[in-house]
Parts: sequence; C-alpha cells; structure tokens
Amino acid sequence: MIDLYTWPTPNGHKIHIMLEETGLPYRVHPVDIGAGDQFKPEFLKISPNNKMPAMIDSDGPDGKPMPLFESGAMLLYLASKTGKFLPENIRERWSTLQWLMFQMGSIGPMLGQAHHFLAYAPEKIPYAMQRYSREANRLYGVMDRRLGESKFIACGEYTIADMAIMPWLRSHDRQGVSMDAYPQVKKWFDGIAARPAVQRGLAVLADRRKPVMDDKAKEMLFGATQYQKR
Repeated sequence: MIDLYTWPTPNGHKIHIMLEETGLPYRVHPVDIGAGDQFKPEFLKISPNNKMPAMIDSDGPDGKPMPLFESGAMLLYLASKTGKFLPENIRERWSTLQWLMFQMGSIGPMLGQAHHFLAYAPEKIPYAMQRYSREANRLYGVMDRRLGESKFIACGEYTIADMAIMPWLRSHDRQGVSMDAYPQVKKWFDGIAARPAVQRGLAVLADRRKPVMDDKAKEMLFGATQYQKR
C-alpha cells in the first residue's frame, strides 16, 4: 500500500496520475499547504524540504517501508516498482529521463515563477512578469517543436515524462500563454487529458482546493513562515 501525502497541485497530480495509471493501491493524506500542514513535524520526517507530495510504500524494495519525497524521484520509483511507463529500450529510456529532467529543471520552476508573478505576487513587477511569461512561451515552443516529430514528449509511447509535464500546462492562462499558439502541444495535452486514469488523478482532492488564495495561504506559501528555522 502506498500512503500518499499530497495536495491538488501540478506536482501532486503527477503522482495521482501515475498511481491511477498503474493501478497501485494507495491512501491519500491531504497536506493543506495553504494551512501550513507542510511544516508539521510528522510531515517533515517524510519530506525534510517541507514540500509535497511525499509517500511511504509499506512494501518497499527490501520488504520494509520506503519513504520518498521529490515528485520526480517518486515517478521513477513507481515506474521501477511496476515496470510501467519507463521504456526498456535504452534509447527511449534515456529520452524519457531527459524529458523528465526538463520538467523538473525548466517546466516546474519557470512556470511556477510565471504563476507567482502574474497571479500571486503582492506587487506587480513588470520585469518579472515579462521575464517569466516569455520564458514560459519559450518552453511551450520547445515542446511544440518536439511534439511535431514525436507522438509523446519522450518517444512513441506514453511515459512518466508526459505525466510530469501535463499537469503544469493546465494553468497556461496564468502563465501568459495561449495554448492555441502551440497546436502540437494542444493536441498532445487534449489526448492525455482524455485518458480515464488522468481524469481520475486530476480529481484527487480537487474539491479541497480554494479558487482564491487567502492571506493566510499566501503567508504560508510565500511569507516569512517558509523561512523559519526548524
């Protein structure tokens, strides 16, 4: 059994989707990041960087519980555990890994900054807004070119790289991006969004997320609380 500590964010949805696609049994433990659950001592024992998602596999590789944090590592672990969504072909495997790193090193950090400065920052900073919306569009362009030559982002089959990237594109309008400007990305996105397991994954805790972030949530996510010594 997988005990999953999560919240309905792009990084959380990566793991929700993977678990639904593989059919592994799992229990959801909500980590309300707007309420500060990520700073609780019991969660920090699993995720010392106070970020969700995190998980504990009660049936780890040596038969003992296996805790994990960092969503990219979790995807790789689950792919290894199930033998699914990480190709055996060595060329396709390395392609999957490089596009997974692309999500972790570029898509997540840069689109996250676009979200912040366009939607959440307490003051409008034109330089930052332009900087990150331009970078978001550049990254969509990279993906659009790639998807013009490949059915999926890494190779000809659906992999953990697709699962990692797709949830981050759901809020393209808050990144200063028009999906219609990237037709190959849109076609790929719509195809993945239609998968039943993806729909189930995106529904996990979806009713718990507030449409508008209040002042307490902003403090928990962006304020001084984040930087307290623990």
